[in-house]
Amino acid sequence: MSEYKLFMQRIGLIGITNILIAISSLILVPILTKNISIDDYGIYIQLNVTILLVSNLVTLGLPYAMQRFLAAAKEKKEIQEGFYSIVFIALIPILLISFALSIIYQLIGNILFNGNTLIAMILPLIIIVATLNNLFLSYFRTFQQMKKYSSISLIQAYLSLILISYFAILGYGIMGIVTGLLITYIILFLIMYLFIRSDIGFKFPKFDHMKEYLSFSLPTIPSNLSYWIVDSSDKYIIGILLGTAFVGYYSPGYTLGYTITMFLAPFSTLLPSVLSKYYDENNINDVKTVLSYSLKFFLILSVPSVIGISLLSKQLLLILSTPEIAANGYLVTPFVAISALLSGLYGIYVLIIILEKKTKIIGIIWFIAAILNILLNILLVPHFGIVGAAFVTLMAYATTFLVVFLYSSRYLKLNFNFGIIKIIISSILMGFFIIYSNPSGIFNICSVIAISFIIYVISLILLGGIKKEEFKFMKEIFSK
Repeated sequence: MSEYKLFMQRIGLIGITNILIAISSLILVPILTKNISIDDYGIYIQLNVTILLVSNLVTLGLPYAMQRFLAAAKEKKEIQEGFYSIVFIALIPILLISFALSIIYQLIGNILFNGNTLIAMILPLIIIVATLNNLFLSYFRTFQQMKKYSSISLIQAYLSLILISYFAILGYGIMGIVTGLLITYIILFLIMYLFIRSDIGFKFPKFDHMKEYLSFSLPTIPSNLSYWIVDSSDKYIIGILLGTAFVGYYSPGYTLGYTITMFLAPFSTLLPSVLSKYYDENNINDVKTVLSYSLKFFLILSVPSVIGISLLSKQLLLILSTPEIAANGYLVTPFVAISALLSGLYGIYVLIIILEKKTKIIGIIWFIAAILNILLNILLVPHFGIVGAAFVTLMAYATTFLVVFLYSSRYLKLNFNFGIIKIIISSILMGFFIIYSNPSGIFNICSVIAISFIIYVISLILLGGIKKEEFKFMKEIFSK
């Protein structure tokens, strides 16, 4: 039980961290939309989408292998060998892809960045640093160094916020913003390398276990690519079919809806390493307990958030962006918020499949969802615009969750009898209050959000959605 309490304390730490990171993302939206053109804002979104795509693919899925195989490692030599093997092997595709991108920079600039080839020239350097940062960050996740992980994540979020805001407000435009992003990545790279060097030193690896690592990680590449297609390719398709301005209209509503995933982040950060340890020790009951509680806490937080964000979408976007963006993009938010909820549920259930090392099926699932996503976007975006793209996102995430839920049940069935109906009823009661209030202005909206939260919690307690022993348990966790 003491291990589980420690786990839940770490969940709380990562949860607070991700709330603060989500806040930084929301703060950045009005700074950018009100200081640069809608086209430049669309280019900034396309840049981040491209960085995410390439940095996830070129690591060959090795961050997953790091968490799966090194989480239980104790000896310094074993950690050195495993970590540096992964970094050096990942460096090969990182450098090759970056070199290839530097050759075709003009084509990339014309297709993705509205003809801005200078950004396309800087892109390979950003990708090298950003990808190494992802590998380094996986080190802290793998070995449960959550204070360092949280501190580094917050530094990245708020340093980029400060630098990007500085360049945007002073009128340096999209090039200044990209420069601020690159500086942030470089500073984070140096900080993380110094931490890791202090922990385990440096040793050129022998690559003893790379065959095992790669046999586990390579099947995740199709799923990573397909996940990116589902999660981000809509922005590419919108940009190509409608123009970068419509990417700018689409992104704030998408960002607002996708903040729901911050409630999953603590679990997705901690669960892989924790569950791998329990599973390898054959503690299946502990695996089931941790997953069931994680599922419950995620739903308690996410279901009311989906309803609240969806109902307040237009009012929030008026504050966060411009009237033009709010009018064009507020209907995007509900579709994306529900998609984020389904993505969170998927993220919990898929861990069962990962523990069973059935990673090939994950690739198949996401491949099907990706094909569905591309075809439907091509069909619907020309007719229904950005709302059509948001609807397609929802269909794709619904498909992946349903298949993973059914497939994972073959190996482990989680306890779903924890009052999901009570959570939904409490959230609906809260929603009625929001509709009745119909707030406008930042003060009124904040007041309604606060009262809505109280209504939800009281309703959940009265309906028995949260038990007294769970309150006591949580109090014990966070009082230490």
